[in-house]
Amino acid sequence: MAFNMVANHAIWPKANDAIFGLAAKAKEAIDKYGKENVINSTLGALVDDNGELICLNTVYQELKSLPNSAIAAYAQVAGQPDFLEVVQKVCFGKYKPNAYIRAVATPGGTGSVRHGIYNYTNPGDSILVGDWHWAPYVTISEEYGRTVTNHELFNSKNEFNIESFKEKFEELLNKQKRLVAVINTPANNPTGYSLSDEEWDEVLNIAKENAKDPENRIIIMVDCAYIDYAGIGDERRKFFAKFSGLPKNILIIVAFSMSKGYTMYGMRSGAAIGISSDEDIAEEFYYSCMHSNRANWSNGTRAAMEIMTRIANDPEKTKLYEAEVNETKVMLRRRADAFVEGAKEVGLEILPYRDGFFVSIPCKDAKKLSDELIKENVFAIPLKKGLRFAVCAVSEEKCRIAPAIIKKALDRI
Repeated sequence: MAFNMVANHAIWPKANDAIFGLAAKAKEAIDKYGKENVINSTLGALVDDNGELICLNTVYQELKSLPNSAIAAYAQVAGQPDFLEVVQKVCFGKYKPNAYIRAVATPGGTGSVRHGIYNYTNPGDSILVGDWHWAPYVTISEEYGRTVTNHELFNSKNEFNIESFKEKFEELLNKQKRLVAVINTPANNPTGYSLSDEEWDEVLNIAKENAKDPENRIIIMVDCAYIDYAGIGDERRKFFAKFSGLPKNILIIVAFSMSKGYTMYGMRSGAAIGISSDEDIAEEFYYSCMHSNRANWSNGTRAAMEIMTRIANDPEKTKLYEAEVNETKVMLRRRADAFVEGAKEVGLEILPYRDGFFVSIPCKDAKKLSDELIKENVFAIPLKKGLRFAVCAVSEEKCRIAPAIIKKALDRI
């Protein structure tokens, strides 16, 4: 038996993060063969056609204008009060729910996901997540002694599988009497799928029906990290208004991130936003999350909070910021369209793409396919059920040719 200094609950496989590990291999290939000869679709970050990280000028001009004290100073444990107000305006737009709403700053959307899982489930509980999902949902759950149960994300018509969602939702809730169900929309990672208004109605009807049992505690966590690259204007936020007037024992937690919308990946800033029809439940959310902040990272990144607050409260700066985001959205749409069209031309099966950074290719052995593609200097992330291709990081020209390369590799394995 091995001798361990680490406590049993903290022993994990000796393995590097799969995504960042593959990204490092792609970087090595670029250094060796030249970036024009490599397709690097590993990281979920916006990259221009020259392979350079896109950093919104409006955001970083604001950063450079901040006094040193605004960058260096501690933020309040829950986040700066003006940030906690403005983050609701930025997140909901004109579709703010008619409810009691409290926000707490977190390091990216990841911190919000952490709070939702840890604070609203008990050890041994299972979290409900679609079978196409962001891998850290599992990592975070494991870290805190929870497990993950998957529902099928898509039905045979490639629509949201409400039947599978309902089955697993009720199965877990009947067993646990409390449930955190994570829904990553709009612009799901890794598929690019977005729930329609009608699909949201079905999800909430299931929740409301099960809320008739007063012993049930239902938490729906909406991970909206990619919302700024979905839909047209504020329409992509329309579903938020549906969270008005829900039963007391249904809590909505929105995991809001500045990483994508503000291209602030490394500054780690976001918020957990709780929505409830009951004021006491909203207050309980706030103080629970604030305690977790202090216990885990004390406070967030003051400069990031300052940047969003200053941009959102200045109409001219907001206009410039939105113009930059829209320009990037057009680029992203062109790349995604090129990939989808290329896939159709060569008969490559892909999951239904609506918006966002990624397209997914279902296959039986994604690791084998990924390894085969590395031989062609194409780097894409293997998942449990398929391959994730990051159109956000690949030029339109390469997005157009990539499906043919992937299809040939798939046919070989």
